[in-house]
Amino acid sequence: MSSSTNDFSPGLAGVVAFETEIAEPDREGGSLRYRGVDIEELVGDVSFEKVWGLLVDESLEPGLPAAYAELPVRTGGYMSDLQAGLAVLGGRWGLKQLIDIDDDQAKDDLRRLSSVALSLVAQSARGDKTPVPEREVVQGKTAAERFLLAWRGEVDEKHAKAIDTYWICTAEHGLNASTFTARIIASTGADCAAALSGAVGALSGPLHGGAPARVLPMLDAVAELGDAEKWVRDALARKQRIMGFGHRVYRAEDPRSRLLKRTAKELGSPRVDVAEAVEQAAHEAIAERHPDHSWTNVEFWSAVVLDVAEIPPNLAPAMFACSRTAGWSAHILEQKRLGVLVRPSARYVGPGERSLSQLN
Repeated sequence: MSSSTNDFSPGLAGVVAFETEIAEPDREGGSLRYRGVDIEELVGDVSFEKVWGLLVDESLEPGLPAAYAELPVRTGGYMSDLQAGLAVLGGRWGLKQLIDIDDDQAKDDLRRLSSVALSLVAQSARGDKTPVPEREVVQGKTAAERFLLAWRGEVDEKHAKAIDTYWICTAEHGLNASTFTARIIASTGADCAAALSGAVGALSGPLHGGAPARVLPMLDAVAELGDAEKWVRDALARKQRIMGFGHRVYRAEDPRSRLLKRTAKELGSPRVDVAEAVEQAAHEAIAERHPDHSWTNVEFWSAVVLDVAEIPPNLAPAMFACSRTAGWSAHILEQKRLGVLVRPSARYVGPGERSLSQLN
């Protein structure tokens, strides 16, 4: 595509803004690779904090360390708690701006913020209960275990595996709204907390990070009716969107969906049967209209896996933010190294030249 300012793509769809070495979604083959490593090799073999290291440090070691910070403000929402908390801590810690620090310091800042972000979400989910002491939280062997300790004060291994798998599968997926936001902020030379906080704000919108929260109510409705095919037909007749289907990147099966489905079965989710029934019915019905958008995406089976860990649907976007700290951090560093201010153009289509008197 030409770089001329006469070119226009609504929402920048299809416009290549960056070259990246971080992740490679295979549109046709249904695979996803983090720095060349297929996520099929990562799930079940390494934990999320090591995957964070792979994406950010290009090495599994040292990965994401155990860290904790008291939630500095309660806003009444999980995502706003995280967004505000990151911004507050950035100022409280006196983080320097990216333009004034080297890559090693930026990595340290991102590592600290990312690890603390998990504890902020866990404390937000815990609500008004007495906080679990930091010394107990950091005893968890993995990031998922530490999250559960900060939230519930105890670890269920099945729940930890569900969270760990979900976080690995959703850690990074190229340039999307929140990642683009993180890169734009990083391009201004702002500090890492500002970039991560801004990315959380972008992810809080329902069109980017909220789909899993809407999948479980759909599965419950199908289970109550007892007929997946009829529910799907009726929903499509009402022009209702079937949540968790289609993806703007993949033209084949979303590899993350495949892994999460396998995990849901391994962990014995009671929702697998109804989810598979909906998946089959919706795939066939949608394929008749839109063959390229008939497969389940990551949100569909994410909802089922998070349900195994007893994650309430309205907490799902914040869980997504926890995982995406890895991808965001990697892109912030990549943008820092690029050293270019993101400054797109807009085409003016408003009124022609006129005088002030013409407004009366």
